[in-house]
Amino acid sequence: MSNKNTTIETDFLVIGSGVSGLTFALKVATKFKEAKVILITKDKKNESNTNYAQGGIATVTNSNIDSFEQHVKDTLIAGDGLCDEKVVKMVVNDAPNRLQELIEWGTKFDKNENGDYDLGREGGHSQNRILHHTDITGAEIERVLLKQVEAKPNIEFLEYHYAIDLITEHQTKKKKTKRNSKITCFGAYVLDQKKSVVKTYISKFTMLASGGNGQVYETTTNPKVATGDGLGMAYRAKAEIADVEFIQFHPTALYNPGEYPAFLISEAVRGFGAKLRNSNGQKFMHNYDAREELASRDIVARAIDNELKKSGNSHVYLDCRHLNIEKFKTHFPNISEKCTSLGIDIKKDFIPVAPASHYICGGIVVNKNSKTSIKKLYACGEVTRTGLHGGNRLASNSLLEGLVYAHSAFLNVSKKFTKTNMPKDIPEWNDNGVIKNMEKVLITHDRNEVKTIMTNYVGIVRSNERLLRAEKRLKVLYEDNKRLYDHSEISTDLCELRNLITTAYLITQFSKKRKKNCGGFFNMDLN
Repeated sequence: MSNKNTTIETDFLVIGSGVSGLTFALKVATKFKEAKVILITKDKKNESNTNYAQGGIATVTNSNIDSFEQHVKDTLIAGDGLCDEKVVKMVVNDAPNRLQELIEWGTKFDKNENGDYDLGREGGHSQNRILHHTDITGAEIERVLLKQVEAKPNIEFLEYHYAIDLITEHQTKKKKTKRNSKITCFGAYVLDQKKSVVKTYISKFTMLASGGNGQVYETTTNPKVATGDGLGMAYRAKAEIADVEFIQFHPTALYNPGEYPAFLISEAVRGFGAKLRNSNGQKFMHNYDAREELASRDIVARAIDNELKKSGNSHVYLDCRHLNIEKFKTHFPNISEKCTSLGIDIKKDFIPVAPASHYICGGIVVNKNSKTSIKKLYACGEVTRTGLHGGNRLASNSLLEGLVYAHSAFLNVSKKFTKTNMPKDIPEWNDNGVIKNMEKVLITHDRNEVKTIMTNYVGIVRSNERLLRAEKRLKVLYEDNKRLYDHSEISTDLCELRNLITTAYLITQFSKKRKKNCGGFFNMDLN
């Protein structure tokens, strides 16, 4: 690690290059052409959960068969009583406007032979309302937003820049901050991974749009970058956190041992008519919910988990044999190609599937303007708890949430931009006294242990004893990692491990406090 530190001033610091970060950066750069916007991402530009989203965007576009009221109702039912109804209505009502923006920017959504949008249906939805681009909707949105952002001369887009910690009074005044006290964000310390230099980014406003934490589990549909970095940074900065016990497991990840991350078999496949079957070839969803395969994800995931526990098998199956295979291939070209590459003929064979960690429904608490409990710190996307998802996210509401809240944040900062001054006297990063010969195997071992602990003890079904065991083991890992972090040269791997342990700890602690089963949380010791 070089001892040369660098301090950079910017009007807006955006951390994360998914739908939320890109949209916010694009909007503020467009309105304030004199402003400097720095957008950082820990990997290449398009490596985000957004890029891997298959399903689409849930939006009411056909008033003849659908309504805002129905979309709101479906969201509230999926959230199992924990949604903020005012937030749900705000997001659903604003959806058409945000959709139109995407279309104007160049996003292509599939249409049918009549020229109307080809609306899909997924679990928990009462109507066909999912707009999609075959089975790679997220990649299409990411492509369009990247193109728009890269055309803005006042946006500096930095790849392979890893945010280590937010800068608050804790660093500037060397005083211990308390949660729920008055705290201000002044920017972030960021590791330039290519140059091995920690830079100090001082910003008038900071947007945290760093995505999810799927890597805390052994099997996940999330890319390797989803290590809970934003949640870890915000927690250390003393931001308010809520509802992180609600982890959504996608019911149907392709069962293909050795593949990582897990390949997602979109929920839209079940919306298209595919049926779940157990190891004996029998349908089983009718035993769990009247909506069968179109029940919400928490119900379907627990149903599969129960079937696996009864049979002792590692996976169940999706049956597509009765479907129009040519239309299936048109709707789901990447899924079809993936199955073919593994020797699965969907006209004759079942598709092996199993649940995988997919989405965290809680996170950093924000209001309708994306404001966190820390001044000048905004957050958007999966890293947040907005009140939209409650205990369980309705399918295809996440991309929509990112768009709506990025817009809300933009409107809010627009009122404050000209009145906000650049922070002063921000200390640079101090890495004195660190050792250079850290054994990387220690990080790898501990990272794998976190995954094992969370998968075995804090998974789809939990218990008091499992949570207690997780707590004890995570405490040891935390102490080991803190000692390593305090005395070792900074690295992305080390910081990611720190955030994974923090995220695992938070999920476990919030799970212990939850005394009633609902949504994506289920403790077998509770009624």
